Amino acid sequence: MYAPAVHDEITGYAEYVDQQLEALRASAHGLTEEQARLNPTRSALSIGGIIKHVNHVMAPPADKEGMEIPEGGEISADAFAAFMDTFALRADETLAGTIEVFDRRRVAIVEWVASLDADADSSVPPAPWFGQMTSSDVKLRYSLVHVIEELARHAGHADIIREQIDGAQTGELVLADTGRPATPFAQPWSAKEPATS
Repeated sequence: MYAPAVHDEITGYAEYVDQQLEALRASAHGLTEEQARLNPTRSALSIGGIIKHVNHVMAPPADKEGMEIPEGGEISADAFAAFMDTFALRADETLAGTIEVFDRRRVAIVEWVASLDADADSSVPPAPWFGQMTSSDVKLRYSLVHVIEELARHAGHADIIREQIDGAQTGELVLADTGRPATPFAQPWSAKEPATS
């Protein structure tokens, strides 16, 4: 968790972003390529797909060209297909490569958030999936809190999916992935030996 501290507003946002990204990364700790592609719930989501999607969310704007949503909220078939492709690892993609991109972008987005002025004027594009068909003027803090909201949603998805794969839980995965010691409530995760008969 983001440890209690006396921070200014923007540092708090940066820390919360990093904390959600830490949990997302840890959800893949110890998974095989096959396990990273599993979708053991009724959802089509997988751990690898969620991390790939978050890579898209964290990508610089130049990497999202052709996927912008114009005023009026109409999404082209190509843009929709490209967006949906961000939710699953393709055969030519690996979990290790996806994590490598994630690690680079994680550092960059946390540094970027920490450099912002939450009170600055900003705007958000149309979001037709929410029925928001035109851009809206906002303060930047609105967008930052929305990013935290979305990352927390995806971290929760990953948490549930990982528990369905092998029972591993976020606390123990974060300890193992970050090399932290045990706490009174969790031991660092380690792969369980299969039961013998």
